[in-house]
Amino acid sequence: MIETIQKHRQDFDSRICSTSVAEPLKQLRIDFLGKKGCVQALMKELRQASPEEKRQQGKLINDFKQYVENQLKDKEEELGKSPKGRPSTGATFDTTLPGRREIPGTLHPVTQVMEEIKSIFLGLGFQVEEGPEIETDYYNFEALNIPKDHPARDMQDTFYVDGEAVLRTHTSPVQIHVMEDREPPLRIIAPGKVYRCDSDVSHTPMFHQIEGLMVDENVSFSHLKGIMSIFLQEVFGKNTKVRFRPSFFPFTCPSAEVDIQCVICSGKGCRVCSQTGWVEILGAGMVDPAVFKFVDYDAEKWTGFAFGLGIERISMLKYGINDIRLFFENDLRFLKQF
Repeated sequence: MIETIQKHRQDFDSRICSTSVAEPLKQLRIDFLGKKGCVQALMKELRQASPEEKRQQGKLINDFKQYVENQLKDKEEELGKSPKGRPSTGATFDTTLPGRREIPGTLHPVTQVMEEIKSIFLGLGFQVEEGPEIETDYYNFEALNIPKDHPARDMQDTFYVDGEAVLRTHTSPVQIHVMEDREPPLRIIAPGKVYRCDSDVSHTPMFHQIEGLMVDENVSFSHLKGIMSIFLQEVFGKNTKVRFRPSFFPFTCPSAEVDIQCVICSGKGCRVCSQTGWVEILGAGMVDPAVFKFVDYDAEKWTGFAFGLGIERISMLKYGINDIRLFFENDLRFLKQF
């Protein structure tokens, strides 16, 4: 054991004396003091010795370990003070280069558009409400006038968690929760994630929606048209033309699809608007009295309107994006544009 320690010490002295820069000291420390270094190897050999030998040899190993640590410490201090031990500034660093800066992060484009939309409706007197992403069949369908045998269920490709629980296909269930807990008048929007079994250039299994609800006395379709026109002109510009087309939704009657003049071609006709000059942007309508029955609202006294829109859809039109999947690929070249 004594001879082995002496050989290690000679090897260590030779290597540390020949070291003139700081970098090799790291490897020297690993070779002698690391988990697989020679000091640990000596400690393993010590396990086979007798109790008397362990006391003697153990002291020699500890003295050698202390010697190595002290020598490394002294050498590091020596090289730290010496210009020779410092990194060269001539060959490896060009002082004329511009400094490197941290690039600050920004909000995702979908988040930016969602915050903008929320801000617009807050300015119109609406409140923001949230609800669970896993809903019961009752809140996602039945309370919205979509019974189990209703053909409208085929319009929404649903993720079923089990027989009675689903990943919500829209944020409309939030409206039911709020109406169950509060009496009119109400002005709310419900932003959040929704889920449907669909995936292509214009659809993803998860996307974001904002649905809105206004309930009060004497609310009419004219109020709906006014609110939607103000909102869309705030998002796409004051000169944006808006039109309403008759449609069908089981929870509103009458119902309408809302279009805007194509923001890509300004109504002249292009691939985005299928040469029509118009782009469908959201669905809306007057709340069906059948929905009010589920929340014990008096349909003779209260009327209201509801609307729903996809945030990714708005973002694609606002920024001229032609593939919804770009929002979820996390490509910094794409995200830095916003």
